[in-house]
Formats: sequence, C-alpha cells, structure tokens
Amino acid sequence: MRPTSFDPSALRLHLRRKKIADLPELKRILGTDTDLTVFRKLKQLDYLASYTHRGRFYTLAEIVRFDDRGLWSHQGVWFSRSGTLLATLETFVHQSANGYYAQELADAVHAEVQQPLRHLIEQQRLARMEVDGQFLYTDIESVPRRKQLLARRSAHAVPVAVHSADLQASPDELKAAILLFYGLLDEQQRRLFAGLESIRLGHGGDTLLGDFLGLDVHTVARGRQQLLDQNVVSGRSRRTGGGRTPAEKNARPNRRSPLPARTRYRGRSHDRVTLVSPYYYHHRRRAG
Repeated sequence: MRPTSFDPSALRLHLRRKKIADLPELKRILGTDTDLTVFRKLKQLDYLASYTHRGRFYTLAEIVRFDDRGLWSHQGVWFSRSGTLLATLETFVHQSANGYYAQELADAVHAEVQQPLRHLIEQQRLARMEVDGQFLYTDIESVPRRKQLLARRSAHAVPVAVHSADLQASPDELKAAILLFYGLLDEQQRRLFAGLESIRLGHGGDTLLGDFLGLDVHTVARGRQQLLDQNVVSGRSRRTGGGRTPAEKNARPNRRSPLPARTRYRGRSHDRVTLVSPYYYHHRRRAG
C-alpha cells in the first residue's frame, strides 16, 4: 500500500487567502493529524512563525511586507525579520543609538519583554545598567555600550532628536547651544521649533519640550499642529491684521499746538486765558 501523499500547494493557497493560520487549521487543510507532516510541507514553502502569541501562528515569506523596523502584523499577530522574540529584542537593542528601557521595547515590539530580556542578560547577549532609577538595555560590547549610554544621558538632559555622542559634545554643551539658538528666534519660530522637535521625539514630546524650553505644553502642541497642517505664516511672527486694533486719531486740535506768531495774553479770569491776535491791537490804535 502506497503512503498517503500531501500536497503543500493546499497550504500555500490557504495562507495566501487567509495570510496567517495556526497549526490546527493547517492540519485540517492538509488532511493530517501529524504536526511533523505540516512542518515538513511548510518548510518547502519558506514559512515564518509569529513572535507573539507564543509563536503559534504561521505565514509565508512571500506574503510578508516588513516595515523599516523589520516587523509585520496581521490581525494583531506580529512577525519579525529576525524570527523569534529574543532575536528581535537583541536586534532592536543593537541597532539603537541610545539603548532601550523595557517599556520602550514592549511598546516597540507589541509584546511582553521582561522575561525575554532576563534570558538575554543571562545568555550575555545584552547588557544592562541603571539610569535614572530604571534599567537601560544596551549592546554587550563596551564601545557601542558607552555610546548608547552617553546618548541616553544626553537625551535626558536635552530632549531633542540629536545625540551628543554623534556630535562629540557633552549634554551641557549641547543644551547651552540649543538654548542660545532658541533665544534668537521670534515668537512663531520658537513655537515651530518646539513643535518640530516634538514630532521627532514622538509620544510625550510636547511635555518634554515644554519643560525644556519653558513653554506651555499647548504652545508646543500648536506649533506641532501648524507644521503638520502646513499652516505657517512666512516672513512675520504674526498674521496680517493680528494684534491690537489701532485707536482712531482724535479729530480735535491739539491744545498744545504752537500758537500763531506774536499772539499775546490779554488777561486771566480765574484759570481761563483769553488769547488775542496781534490784529486786535492794530485796529484799536487806528480807531483811536
């Protein structure tokens, strides 16, 4: 009796249509009760396993379109170019300019990371050090680790999207330079500069830039929204017609305007002064 033959094309058609599937679903499509049979056929198709949901979902490499971080998801299930969650975390930390805190990594990879990070430390694939009361995960090699630490401390001192490690400047020098530049800007330029750096920092940028530059968080948010909406006034800090409406000029003559030549004071009655033209005396002399 000939052994039963399973065609992997059935798995390909199903995954192309559904994009992802778990093992019980693939066994049903292939018509087998054996896990090993499914994996043998998947291997022929160049498959990927998810790093979330305990790796129980599968897809095909030909389906996936990774983003610039090497991640792809479908219906909340995440896949990585690096493969497993441990390999993904290791890649993220190695490629980072300033290392990662655990919560930052969790947000980046959309998964719980505490236990995997502990394994990576035990296996000496990553290093960690305490910065501002929490562990910063860095490269295991000493040179990139020092650069990541310096960049992270710079980011705490100067919350803008530059790194003093790249500029060969200390955090204090970088902070002084930025504040000097900021002081040369007009009102709109300051708002837009803060908004731009908030966009580059991402979540929480409005608050960080507001504290650093002494701006109200709503001012930073306004500058950010102006840039996103491309609603910027060029060449002036206020819109045309902005500011206080100018007061109308008084039509009455100025009481302190210069008097005509040779005008004399005729006399006073209490505080009232009668001004007499020089022609008044000329006519009186002719009449006399």
